[in-house]
Amino acid sequence: MPRTPNSAILERLYRTIASRRGADPSTSYTAKLFADGAERIAKKLGEEGVEAALAAASGDRAALVRESADVLYHLMVAWANARIPPGKVYAELARREGTSGVAEKAARGAKIVAAKARKGRKRQG
Repeated sequence: MPRTPNSAILERLYRTIASRRGADPSTSYTAKLFADGAERIAKKLGEEGVEAALAAASGDRAALVRESADVLYHLMVAWANARIPPGKVYAELARREGTSGVAEKAARGAKIVAAKARKGRKRQG
């Protein structure tokens, strides 16, 4: 997918977010999230996800746009906190591109079942 000015904003946002690591939490909301840690970041991401879901369910398109921006921002804070560059996520999306969602979920389910079976055998052994 070619990069457009609209998609490039995500790259710029991530760079800005990552640059706030170690900044003064009293002057930057992003720095405060980093200072508060992964649990707080995850909580905010979850809250924003719920708000986006509620906006989608209500049919409020303007609210869904706003909440979607909040979700993307907080998701990128979580990535930056975990030191996951957007390229890693984009690569995973590219890997899944053209794969049926049903097939992809089935493959993940099979991996989980196999891992649980291995874990069970280790406990018995």
